[in-house]
Amino acid sequence: MEILRIILTVVFILVCVVLVGFVLRQEGKSAGLGAIGGGSSDTYWGKNKGRSREAKLARATTILAVLFIVLAVVLNINRF
Repeated sequence: MEILRIILTVVFILVCVVLVGFVLRQEGKSAGLGAIGGGSSDTYWGKNKGRSREAKLARATTILAVLFIVLAVVLNINRF
């Protein structure tokens, strides 16, 4: 069982490093100066948000965050 705990710990550390990298690569969610002039989200980029690089990055971040939490809970169980 000690081997399984070591493997899970290594995977946990890799998930942590990748998660930090993904979070740092994301753009801010604030509207910035575009909100002052009443910028519209009906542009081409606003309509295709689901297929953009940012949407894929956000989806991967969510998956990694869930994996992070699951691994943290599993590693805290004292049965391993």
